[in-house]
Amino acid sequence: MQTILGAGGAISTELAKVLPEYTDTIRLVSRNPKKVNASDQLMAADVTDSEAVDAAVKGSDIVYVTVGFAYKASVWQATWLPVMRSVVDACKTHGAKLVFFDNVYMYDPEHIPHMTEDTPYAPSSKKGEVRKQVAELVMNASKQGDIHALIARSADFYGPGHIDVSVLTQTVFDRLAAGKAAQWLASAKHPHAFTYTPDAGLATALLGNSEDAYGQVWHLPTAPEPPTGEQWVDKIAAALGTKSKVQVLPKWGIKALGLFMPLMHELAEMSYQYDRPYIFNSDKFSKRFGIDATPYDTAIQAIVDADYQS
Repeated sequence: MQTILGAGGAISTELAKVLPEYTDTIRLVSRNPKKVNASDQLMAADVTDSEAVDAAVKGSDIVYVTVGFAYKASVWQATWLPVMRSVVDACKTHGAKLVFFDNVYMYDPEHIPHMTEDTPYAPSSKKGEVRKQVAELVMNASKQGDIHALIARSADFYGPGHIDVSVLTQTVFDRLAAGKAAQWLASAKHPHAFTYTPDAGLATALLGNSEDAYGQVWHLPTAPEPPTGEQWVDKIAAALGTKSKVQVLPKWGIKALGLFMPLMHELAEMSYQYDRPYIFNSDKFSKRFGIDATPYDTAIQAIVDADYQS
């Protein structure tokens, strides 16, 4: 049995679609899980409850953590480490392998223009410090032999399904579709990579079911040569058949909007990701598995076809 902790989100849904290629039994765990495949087992549980986590992990061969807590630094500081300690302990107790879906917030901002699996951890944000602690917890447990674990790491992501947690969906796709100007943070002159959620789901399942992938960090397949902010807006507007227009929000503007918009308040400390090139290298995955990422133009059109065509 393969179990997804944090079912119902964008990544977990794409992952669940692929897992039937590897297992006959899939357990989806969240507060209110819903089936993705007809044969899915559902378990309602609060992952902040260690006993519930233990029960969810019991009987699992592989556990995928795709949990998404509220995008708020204080929530992350209070929940992530305790939850992941519970997950690691449960995996050790029940002999389950662990696949942790992660982001890039722990990376040194000076290395954002060329991120690889070897990029040093030196976060400049509160949320980044939390992700550093969690990543180190998982990999230390693996190195010590307590569990078999790997980290599947994604850039900012985008994909079909009206993904509320995707900044690109909220600030560009949705706004252009509504006839408004897209919004871009800090500067629209720099290239910015995004990971396509169907690619992330496929790759995470493949990693989890590849024995030699464990004990390592893997960047999930992400298309090279990403567009600049302006080019993203132009491409998405063209696919939507609407006028391309963008409002660039300077750092001070992000902070000002944060007084009224919770998302902008939390994005303020992450604005460094937009004031320089943001390049996410996934060559390691492509060379090992021979799978390339979906091209940006193809992905954009697929999203428009799925979510914005009446």
